[in-house]
Amino acid sequence: MKSCKLIPFLLLLPLLLGSFRPPGEITWTAIGDSFTYLNDHLNESEYRVKKGWITRVAELVPGLTYTNQGHNYWTSTEIAQKLDKFDLKPSAVYTIFLGANDWWVGVKLGTLEDYLNNTGPGTLNGAFRVIVDKIRDLNPKAKIILITPMQRGDFVYLLNSRINSYGSYRDKNGQSLEAFADAVREIARADKMDVVDLYRERRLGIRQAVKFKYLRDPQTYEYKEYPYPDYVNVPFNEADEYPYPVKAIDMTYDGIHPSDKGCALIAEMVAKVIKTYQF
Repeated sequence: MKSCKLIPFLLLLPLLLGSFRPPGEITWTAIGDSFTYLNDHLNESEYRVKKGWITRVAELVPGLTYTNQGHNYWTSTEIAQKLDKFDLKPSAVYTIFLGANDWWVGVKLGTLEDYLNNTGPGTLNGAFRVIVDKIRDLNPKAKIILITPMQRGDFVYLLNSRINSYGSYRDKNGQSLEAFADAVREIARADKMDVVDLYRERRLGIRQAVKFKYLRDPQTYEYKEYPYPDYVNVPFNEADEYPYPVKAIDMTYDGIHPSDKGCALIAEMVAKVIKTYQF
């Protein structure tokens, strides 16, 4: 009788063991630009960021390990053209977090037809198709999450104030950053991929980028704290003090790159998606 009772348990044993996931079994490759790169180069934020969003996702999802394929300053078109040099490995999950640099340097959006018809990496849409195809060659069953650019204030590079740019409140080269976010969302919808829409996340809105920008009043020449949108038409001189002191940090530490607060929110949104997957 005892042996009979043991049989159902033995039949269930493989299923029980199959549900157990040893640490490190879920592999994740994060593909992106500086928003991804900085996770493993916190010194470039002068450690204003203590923990990046990628590290935080790995902490939120048991058994998740990551490979960082973030390339500082690169666009989606550059990454698509040089993918074969990256030594990408098969992973269970991939995130693609691109579009911000494309907007700033004037990469053409193209249309969804460029993605669907695989017209090549000359546009953002075409570049995303090249990247997605490469991922599916590596692992046809991979889960792919697209992440839209987030709204941005005025950027001033912490290590070199000569590198600066205005925010997403203004078009660049006749294109809006919102249009790039919309294109990423459209690609995800058309190809049945998940999307984390940072652009439309109200907690990451442009007003929350920084608490203020520290600039000289053009009339008095005295320093003053200007919140958004008051700082938009106030000039910044590269010889002036860095306009984002520590107390100005909100969702970003430099106008565009996420602070610890911003990284925690992004990680929460990405981890929420990954946790829905069955591997």
